[in-house]
Amino acid sequence: MIVVHDSLAQIDAAQWNAMLPTNNPFMRHEFLAGLEQTQCVSIDTGWESAHIALYQDKKQTTLLGAMPCYIKSHSYGEYIFDWSWADAHHRHGLEYYPKLSNAVPFTPATGERLLVAEHAKRSDVEHALVNAAIELTENRNLSSFHSLFLGQQQANRLQTLNCLTRYSSQFHWRNQAYKSFDDFLALMSSKKRKNIKRERRRVAETGIQYHWLSGDELTPDAVATMYRFYTRTIRYYGAQSYLNNAFFAYLAENFATQTLFLFAKFGDQTIAGGLYFKSDDTLYGRYWGALDNFHSVHFETCYYQAIDWCIKHGYQRFEAGAQGEHKLARGLEPNTTYSSHWIAHPGFRQAIDDFLVSEQTHIEHYKSAMQNHSPFKAEL
Repeated sequence: MIVVHDSLAQIDAAQWNAMLPTNNPFMRHEFLAGLEQTQCVSIDTGWESAHIALYQDKKQTTLLGAMPCYIKSHSYGEYIFDWSWADAHHRHGLEYYPKLSNAVPFTPATGERLLVAEHAKRSDVEHALVNAAIELTENRNLSSFHSLFLGQQQANRLQTLNCLTRYSSQFHWRNQAYKSFDDFLALMSSKKRKNIKRERRRVAETGIQYHWLSGDELTPDAVATMYRFYTRTIRYYGAQSYLNNAFFAYLAENFATQTLFLFAKFGDQTIAGGLYFKSDDTLYGRYWGALDNFHSVHFETCYYQAIDWCIKHGYQRFEAGAQGEHKLARGLEPNTTYSSHWIAHPGFRQAIDDFLVSEQTHIEHYKSAMQNHSPFKAEL
């Protein structure tokens, strides 16, 4: 039985989380429910919850599969840019919004987007969920259905269900069984290695010290400090503020074991901070902020401290978010990400399909160009 829920609170949290294969923090029930509870996600913000759940029977007691979905009145907070698709629809007298997005709001991090219970048959459940999403799209007269930042295998399966695959690129760090940060640097060319050491030395010689906080350490004062850094960066770049103070407080109260704050202190003053989340094997960097433009503090706060933390804790990956070619010189390498799209209008479906084929070629050329500038030593 398919049910479309207008709140994640209507779905059993334990059954939802049991379907997560890697304990991805952003797909956990607590994280997604927190966005709704604090009104970061709501009809007023352009994210109308329409979560699709597949139950074993009409009593809705046993969950077989689910996908977090939102009826969107815009494309903000998705990080898979389809503004040109919306413009093309508009120029031809068609409405692109609203649309249906299967995504984690405000979070460009890869993970399962269609959850399947361990005892259920994956192909049948995914087929049922996608069909339900398409039916919802048609019944609500939406332009399209989008599944964003899903894994490659899941994207391949959705392609067999009449969805188009879009390729994007991010910079990720991978642990090559490093025993120390110096082990990581040893694989780099001399020039890049010296540059990173120089940047880290500038921060250390200034007397700036770093502290990781999690769990009970996420006190109200720490939350207030982290939120100030977040809003400061938003204002500095003129960006849209997706998260509010209530959500930061919610993280400390309900999601503290998978939330980390990184603070940089100069004497008694906290001068910079970074917001991180963790799964069982991956660290995710989300936001950062600083009181001023301190030399190299951005790189130390956003990359080097995170890489060092991963090495010390045996974590396999570090994802630092979307975009940013400057990440390459810091040891993060280009990685393909995937999204899937079902377009209702046949003509636009074909046009977008043609566009995606061309875009994929561009993405491959981009990755190749980035690899040519890799900071790591070329193999002989």
